[in-house]
Amino acid sequence: MPEFIPGLQLSELFYHEAVKPIMEADFGGLEYSAALIGFGSEVLGFDTPQSSDHNWGPRLLLFLHAADYPQYASRIDEALSQKLPYEFRGYPTNFYEPEDEPGTKLLQATTSGPVKHYVWITGVEAFLAKYLGLNHPPELTVEDWLTIPAQKLRTITAGGVFHDGLSELAQIRQKLAYYPHDVWLLLLCAQWTRLEQEKAFMGRCGDVGDELGSQIIAARLVRDIMRLCFLLERQYAPYNKWFGTAFSRLHCAPALDPILQAAIYSRGWQEREKFLAQAYAIVAQMHNTLNLTKPLETRVAKYHNRPYLVLHAETIIKEMLVAITDPNVRKVLTSDSTGVIGSLDQWIDSTDILSNGRLCNNLKYFYE
Repeated sequence: MPEFIPGLQLSELFYHEAVKPIMEADFGGLEYSAALIGFGSEVLGFDTPQSSDHNWGPRLLLFLHAADYPQYASRIDEALSQKLPYEFRGYPTNFYEPEDEPGTKLLQATTSGPVKHYVWITGVEAFLAKYLGLNHPPELTVEDWLTIPAQKLRTITAGGVFHDGLSELAQIRQKLAYYPHDVWLLLLCAQWTRLEQEKAFMGRCGDVGDELGSQIIAARLVRDIMRLCFLLERQYAPYNKWFGTAFSRLHCAPALDPILQAAIYSRGWQEREKFLAQAYAIVAQMHNTLNLTKPLETRVAKYHNRPYLVLHAETIIKEMLVAITDPNVRKVLTSDSTGVIGSLDQWIDSTDILSNGRLCNNLKYFYE
């Protein structure tokens, strides 16, 4: 294999040096956009040479106006198949799908015949409908924000736009850049609530000799602390494979990473409690710097009359809930079925749901 080129860089070069000349020669004057967004480790900037074994290579998305798609999509597909080089920067431009892995694209060198390229030709609305489950342009409702997983929002706003002849992608990515303020407050409340609900269980399990149960809950608390940090730093959290990698790039990571690792690797619940207390102090201070509520006490204290040391965040949750003024967000809050559970990926942990835009969209009824 050739020297590794990060996939996003490879795709941008592929567009400018291979795809764009064909579009100009055969479809001059046609408005379109070209980008690499959506799925793929390279979209997030996390790809390595290992990533090249599937769904990776000289690839991109071409977006057409909905009115132009019927007339031009197949013609562009054919032109690219006939005119793309067989190799680009040392990588094949030809892909194949193995029979036992439908939907998976693998690089396959060839020197004759049409190229089975990996240029996805679509429309903006069609892409949003398939990938995010949105059936309308992105004038998002509160229910939309709550049912689009953060991992999807990150992959739409990451990646790169190489050409925006439609003048739509930049606007859409700007709209999706981060949650509206009151939605963000709701998600913060929901994440603090998750910590509140299990904060004493790690110690309680250890107290009765259930070390495995204590370790499991400690790991859950660590993950919820990490998710809280993404929210506090206004960053979308990616899916599990890149969750830790993305966390390591947050501003708080140098201070928190060794503490959270120590909490997970601790051999007894009292030691876990000590490290979790240090982590709570850091995230409490992060909250305080946002000036959303009265300062949160950064020191741990006993859980009522029990000996487990926990952070008490009940007051700040109540204060943030009061600070939410958007009537559409308050409507969600007053629903008997939802409380402060927050967004879909704060209460669902199913890959099959979170990766499927249509299924996520179908869950809007939960918030209505």
